[in-house]
Amino acid sequence: MCSKSGLTQYRNPFIEDDMLTNSDLIELTEFRRQLHQCPELSGDEAKTARSIVEKLQQFSPTRILTGLGGHGVAAVFDSGSNGPTVLFRAELDALPIQELTNVPWISQEAGKGHLCGHDGHMTMLLALGRLIVRKPFAKGKVVLMFQPAEEDGSGARAVVADPAFQDIAPDWAFAIHNEPGRPFGYVSTRTGLINCASQGLSIRLTGKTAHAANPEDGVSPTDAVADLIPALVELGTGGDLDSGFRLATITHVRIGEPSFGISPGEAEIFVTLRTTNDLAMAEMASKAKQLAKLSAENAGLCVEFTVCDDFAASINDEDATNIAVNAMNAIGVQNGNEGLPMRASEDFGVFGWQAKAAMLCLGPGEDHAALHNPDYDFPDDLIPIGASIYERIVRDILGTK
Repeated sequence: MCSKSGLTQYRNPFIEDDMLTNSDLIELTEFRRQLHQCPELSGDEAKTARSIVEKLQQFSPTRILTGLGGHGVAAVFDSGSNGPTVLFRAELDALPIQELTNVPWISQEAGKGHLCGHDGHMTMLLALGRLIVRKPFAKGKVVLMFQPAEEDGSGARAVVADPAFQDIAPDWAFAIHNEPGRPFGYVSTRTGLINCASQGLSIRLTGKTAHAANPEDGVSPTDAVADLIPALVELGTGGDLDSGFRLATITHVRIGEPSFGISPGEAEIFVTLRTTNDLAMAEMASKAKQLAKLSAENAGLCVEFTVCDDFAASINDEDATNIAVNAMNAIGVQNGNEGLPMRASEDFGVFGWQAKAAMLCLGPGEDHAALHNPDYDFPDDLIPIGASIYERIVRDILGTK
């Protein structure tokens, strides 16, 4: 790991009986900042995964699974008594953004940064690991899931599709994501939609180049692009986040080469599609492809599609949401549904395909830097709050020995 940084003493008002001590919080904060210095992008989280495994081994879990859906890691704690399996998820990956902060623990990897708080989310799970080892639960299993590749939407799908995951398939699944714009320590959650489904669709149109003096000798995609852009935008212009919500956003367009002497022979359009449910996403993507195929056919072009950043909708189960809300109320964590649902996407919803799942949005402060911004850093004081919520959920579902 990277170099250590100076730390501040923290008081933890959220855990009963001071089960997380100041010493714990100093160690956890130090580790979080080490993670922050060494970010790895989606699919490349090998070193991060190894450092997580080293920390988990200190807790002597029943077993540790590695290589789940890529570099995913899962620690399984088995009570030895029959009962449900409860999974808590954090993310391993960082973003391809250059960090621009003044913190001593700034990223040491050029062009990469933990600018979404995944370093903090991982540390919350490690804090939970300490708590359940010190005060074992009565029945069932707890799974601490560190998933890869959340930022491109591929990680949760890969984990759930991994045959090894079926041995630990949960009955309940919970996750906390920090969400700036909310008061510090306030949690937003609700039953139903939390995060929209979204899909990045690349449309590549191919014809034939020609000399700019004789464009008729080639097959240019220019007219097709001019027709296709407004047609794609008309697939969805936003509105209320109800079942009819559709949004198509053109994010990138390229036609030919940057030259005055060549009539272009190929073009590429990036469009991000967004809906409130997975069925609507499938329908919208199909319509987008039909429009592109028709434009290509009319212009004598070939067309190819590539799907990127494919996120399922994240929809909270009513029972799981109620458990989380009751847990927060019991330990005095302020909560409500402020700022929900969100247009932004999150791949945690995939775990809800098999389990009763709930996502919680934890506020780092109303004026805190936004996610995916170069000046973002995770507030370490959120670590004990997130851990305390998770710990109470464990007790409420699985009891205490």
